[in-house]
Amino acid sequence: MIEFKLKGEYIALCDLLKTEGIAESGGQGKAMVAEGIVTVDGEIELRKTAKIRSGQIVECLGHTIKVC
Repeated sequence: MIEFKLKGEYIALCDLLKTEGIAESGGQGKAMVAEGIVTVDGEIELRKTAKIRSGQIVECLGHTIKVC
């Protein structure tokens, strides 16, 4: 599990995927979300720029990110 330390109130989902190296670019991150392979707190998330806040858990391609 990767722990991501939030610097502001939230981070956009596609940016989080890019920042943690799961996606090579923001565009690839958006495509992953559109494909339905990203979950937030166990639910499939289809909003590419969903605001991810502290305490949420994002999973994609076997990677788990805990936002704190």
